[in-house]
Parts: sequence; C-alpha cells; structure tokens
Amino acid sequence: MAGSIRAALAALVLALTAGAAVAGEGAHGGMVLVPGEAAVRWSPAPASLPKGTEISVIMGDPEKPGPFTLRVRIPAGTLIAPHTHTADESVTLLSGSLAHDMGDTVDRARGKTMERGGFVFLPANMAHSLWTSSEPAVVQVSGTGPFGLTYVNPADDPSRQGTPAR
Repeated sequence: MAGSIRAALAALVLALTAGAAVAGEGAHGGMVLVPGEAAVRWSPAPASLPKGTEISVIMGDPEKPGPFTLRVRIPAGTLIAPHTHTADESVTLLSGSLAHDMGDTVDRARGKTMERGGFVFLPANMAHSLWTSSEPAVVQVSGTGPFGLTYVNPADDPSRQGTPAR
C-alpha cells in the first residue's frame, strides 16, 4: 500500500511539473517553476529604487491585483531610505548582506543584519529602510498587488532627484 501511495504521488508530481511554466510564462493560476538562478531575467529596477538596483519578476505582476513574487538585486553600499507599501510584504534574503530597520528615519545602530535565508514580514504601511554593506544583496519579495513604494520623505525618492546621499 505504501508503495502505491508513493507511486501515485510521484505520478502527480511528474504530471504537475510536465505542465509547469518556466520563469513566469504560464497562465494566471497555473504553476510557475523557476529551475534555478540561470532562469532569472534581470532588468533595471523602477526609478523609485536607487540607481544600479535590478529586479526580476518571478511570478505575477506587482502592478496588478493578485499575488506576485519578485527578486531585487541591490548593489553594495546602497540605502533604500524609509518607505512604506500599501500591501503586506514578505522579504527573504537569498544572498549577500542586508540590514533592515523599522521607523520613519534611518538608524543604523537600531537596524538588524539579516543572514542568508533571513526573513522579515512587513504589514502594510509599516515604515522601514534597508541597506547593503560592502557586498551586494539579492532579496525575494512576495506580496499582493498592486504594489508600490512611497518614501516617508519624498526627497529620498530617487525618481525625483537621484539617489539620496546619506
């Protein structure tokens, strides 16, 4: 009996993966399979993020209603100033070094360094900032769209006056 259950599960997994979409090419509601880092396609991030930041939408569309997952590659020595999002956000550090702080101002002493695999859940409208050290970082962000970023201090928005100097 245990062997037949394992065989049925194996058949189910094969059936699901045979019809899987790779790198977001499937229909809404279908399975999305990204087999590895080589399948991730990077593009320049929106102007609201610091120069040099790159983004890859893994699943969904963060600008439309519904779930999404994206990755953000943040250069070394980059600060993303205090900001909020209108929807909940889940962030996992995939590689590199990243510090995260809650609040309307940047306080590097208060910030917590995330280790690879570290996770933070941020409720909607919670002000937070993050920064990299001497090495770049890659984070995976999941949430529900439409998803955007609003800086606590509009002058910190790189799309308005370039990357803020801190």
